[in-house]
Amino acid sequence: MADLKGLHLIAGESCGERPAAFTAEEAASGEPLGPAYAEATPAEVDRALRAADDAVAALQTVAPDVLADLLDAIAEGIVGLGDELTDRAHAESALPLPRLRHERDRTALGARRFAEVVRDGSWIQARIDRGKPDRSPLPKPDVRAMLNAVGPVVVFGASNFPLAISVAGTDTVSAIAARCPVVVKAHPAQPGTCELVAAVVAEAVAAAGLPAGMFSVLHGAGHDIGRELVTHPLAKAVAFTGSLAGGRALFDAAAARPEPIPVYAEMGSINPVFVLPEAARLRGEEIAKEYVRSVNTGVGQFCTCPSVLLTERGEAADAIVAAVRERAAAVPPAAMLHGGILEAYRTGLATLAAADGFEPFTPIGPDTGRTVTPVFFEADVAAAGPEAPVWTENFGPSSVVVRCDGRADMERVAASLEGHLSAAVYGEDDEIAAYGGLIRLLERRVGRIVYNGFTTGLDVCPSLHHGGPYPATTHSGYTSVGHAAIYRFAKPVCYQDFPDAALPPELRDANPRGLTRLVDGELTRAALPPQA
Repeated sequence: MADLKGLHLIAGESCGERPAAFTAEEAASGEPLGPAYAEATPAEVDRALRAADDAVAALQTVAPDVLADLLDAIAEGIVGLGDELTDRAHAESALPLPRLRHERDRTALGARRFAEVVRDGSWIQARIDRGKPDRSPLPKPDVRAMLNAVGPVVVFGASNFPLAISVAGTDTVSAIAARCPVVVKAHPAQPGTCELVAAVVAEAVAAAGLPAGMFSVLHGAGHDIGRELVTHPLAKAVAFTGSLAGGRALFDAAAARPEPIPVYAEMGSINPVFVLPEAARLRGEEIAKEYVRSVNTGVGQFCTCPSVLLTERGEAADAIVAAVRERAAAVPPAAMLHGGILEAYRTGLATLAAADGFEPFTPIGPDTGRTVTPVFFEADVAAAGPEAPVWTENFGPSSVVVRCDGRADMERVAASLEGHLSAAVYGEDDEIAAYGGLIRLLERRVGRIVYNGFTTGLDVCPSLHHGGPYPATTHSGYTSVGHAAIYRFAKPVCYQDFPDAALPPELRDANPRGLTRLVDGELTRAALPPQA
């Protein structure tokens, strides 16, 4: 194990005012896990963001290949940490080692994919409308536009993905790909994991000859550092994955600034599953098997785990419940990410158990110890009104089977939904057409609809949208996963009547990068001929 220092990393330098404020816990036992970490001070927040702001100008002119090579080097460094990284992440999160090895490789793959995005360059959306000085009655100016970096980005690490949504996760590498400096707030449950990855990124930045201030990592267990980061006048955008309360607090703080800035917060989701009658009758046992697996994915600590499954009452629903009960009984106990999540999950279970009309049909485990097993409830649709606790996310392995009278009930439930990241519909191809009304309702309330599959698991690709209407996120138009995540950290800049040599290379007549550009309304890779 590396010699962890328990210090912040600010512009390439390890630092931290003492005394130390907190330590991680071994997630499976609750025992302290050193070293102790200092709480970042307002002065350290200011230092990190000033260094980031100083790096902005250099990042705007660095060659794309240098930036892409940096992202590739970050990927190589993460993989190169090997078991040292996954062992520490396992201790701090209790996530299984095979899962963490996969996540390590996924994190590296994410950096490599954004390196490809940088090299390709099409994400900047270059648009050119050439001037026509002889146009009557007024000359037409030459107008060119492209996306450019917003400036320093604050990234909050998430505990449920200690690698893929953390120090070098999608938020960070997509911001770097957009030429933005990054200041990361490490998650206090996994400071050692964050420190290991931070060292890799800082080393890659130094080797690339880029400004050290483009990357910093700060530690803190309290809420003050988050507010300091979001309200600092040099921060220009924020990425957050976590609870609704946490995301909304950051959003409100950012909106109250003299200069409000965007907070791209992903804050949880119910991810309802609608099982249509023929699918329930023909494939009920298969659906039940996948339902249990999906609910318990990551011990229920994925934002895409399904918290409710709706199906028509009757024999098929009875069979699904029976199959779920049998499958759930075979799931071994597992530890959750940290004590705070465990306590909140048990409180949520108690709330569901106390609600009228909600009955557990699998055992609710003891409220002691550090491990849990999945818990399933059932309820009639009449008990699952808009104010019922089933529609409040209980982050962990629990879910509710809601019995409906038919399509009208499912559509009423869908119409009452708040915003969610995703929803799933199980059906047969010859019955799904009759449920077009349900699909139309879901299109307005979720960001991703899955047919004949559960919502856990994301295929990271250019078409993926991992977002949804509030309260799932603070902006439904952006994704936090996939290639399009880069657009959170870019803004259009328009250049009017600039001389060619003063334009960014992507907008020059010669098109030196060979980009596909929208020129006078037509997509083309061609260089532009001199105008008469």
